[in-house]
Amino acid sequence: MGHIAGRFFALAYLIPLNGRLLWQPDETRYAEISREMLQRGDWGVPHLLGLRYFEKPVAGYWFNNISQWLFGDNNFAVRFASVFSTGITALLIFALAMLMWRNTHRAYLSVLIFLSMVLVFSIGTYSVLDPMIALWLTAAMASYYLTLKATSAKGKLGGYVLLGLACCMGFMTKGFLALAVPVIAVIPVVIQQRRIKDLLLFGPVAILVALLLSLPWALAIAQREPDFWNYFFWVEHIQRFAEDNAQHKAPFWYYLPILMAAVLPWLALLPGALLKGWRERGQRPELFFLLSWVMMPLIFFSVAKGKLPTYILPCMAPLALLMAAYAEDAAKALRRKVFKVNALLNGLFGLIGMVVLLLGFGLFPKVQLFSAQEWQKGVIGIVAFGGWLLFAIVSASDKVQRWRWAAACPLLLCLLIGYAIPQQVTDSKLPQSFIRVNRAELEHSQYVLTDSVGLAAGLAWELKRSDVLMFSHKGEVAYGLEYPDAKGHFISDASFPQWLLQARKQGNVSLVLQFSRGESLEQQHLPAADKVQVMNRLALVWYKQQP
Repeated sequence: MGHIAGRFFALAYLIPLNGRLLWQPDETRYAEISREMLQRGDWGVPHLLGLRYFEKPVAGYWFNNISQWLFGDNNFAVRFASVFSTGITALLIFALAMLMWRNTHRAYLSVLIFLSMVLVFSIGTYSVLDPMIALWLTAAMASYYLTLKATSAKGKLGGYVLLGLACCMGFMTKGFLALAVPVIAVIPVVIQQRRIKDLLLFGPVAILVALLLSLPWALAIAQREPDFWNYFFWVEHIQRFAEDNAQHKAPFWYYLPILMAAVLPWLALLPGALLKGWRERGQRPELFFLLSWVMMPLIFFSVAKGKLPTYILPCMAPLALLMAAYAEDAAKALRRKVFKVNALLNGLFGLIGMVVLLLGFGLFPKVQLFSAQEWQKGVIGIVAFGGWLLFAIVSASDKVQRWRWAAACPLLLCLLIGYAIPQQVTDSKLPQSFIRVNRAELEHSQYVLTDSVGLAAGLAWELKRSDVLMFSHKGEVAYGLEYPDAKGHFISDASFPQWLLQARKQGNVSLVLQFSRGESLEQQHLPAADKVQVMNRLALVWYKQQP
């Protein structure tokens, strides 16, 4: 089982990394922030486009910095930190399973279930900070479980020290969230196992360790950038999660369908795994520990007004452990109906994916995904979902352990998805393609402007220049643009014609625009250009130098 999990990790996580273009805004943003940190030699204060960027602390960027330092400026390096974090999380899951059950087969099964979950492999091969925070939250919960198993004060103390270390790294990756989630997750366990005294006695140790380890950077950035903590705490925490103007607002039930999609190809195991954790909470406390680890953060994120699918990534590790325990018990009791249902659900998912792609060839204009020249991409996509269907059929067999083949359902999708993306999506969300087509004009421009921060980060990353200017819209760099030394980094619509007259005296000017759906270049009312290149929703408006 161990070699199967290892091969799956190599095929689904490592091999595809450099075969996909970077998505904007997330991947281009994190790629460029780390490139600028390495270029500046400043690992303390994050910058994007040469502007202060205080949305996150610094430890997550360190992972990305090291990756780019080791592997260079390429897409593999940009994503490797996420893959590395996911791999270490898988190792922690294995260690925790062994600690709980002393069962190597179940431990490897837990890892395989975890790695093959849709949410895990889609985010775990995508350059964002969520796989890193999931790693530290998993480490925090594993450390707390060590305190529950410890039989001496020294063992408990060691567990709480590790808990403090994990919370420190989580805090320095994504902020105060890493301190709140573990506390919320263990409250039911503390009450059930009557561990309040231990928590009060040793909990301050974890707090002290986390404080001492994070204090040097916290003080350093406060000295260099006095407004960092004010912005980071009020805007990035209070407003994002609680206030009426929170980003990404969604209803309370938002995560129910997200969770169902997230655990594919193991959806049929979800109800039974959760019920098992509840029904056997008395005689098997480790299952209640896992259940609390799943449900409490899920409730917490559901209550918060700002929601994104990636927020529940830390819930996938305990779910994988619960599912492995439930699946093995069901297999031993010959309760094969759940595996038949799981195979059926996977078969339907694969079939629906194939049908949607077939319709995307233009049978219905409103769902047309591919142009006539892109039929190869559609075929690749159909093959990928066909693989999902094929392995679903294999997993439906009555042969012993054949149900585990469900893990292979997403394999072809992982390997082929980068070659099946429609051009209209590429030209709106994957700016590297557009930049490479227009590289000559862009590289020979004194000034490069754009109206999209994600696109600006992509331009800066590809062209290896951090002086890309914002045009018309400030977006997420609005805060950085408020500093006096950022004057000149933003050009408004009204001032653009006059600014252009002066700029063209110094060199060529490239303006890159990203259109909303239904928008066109004619609606922009720009000065006449020397060259215009439009690719779906992206456009290059190029102005030649005029002495």
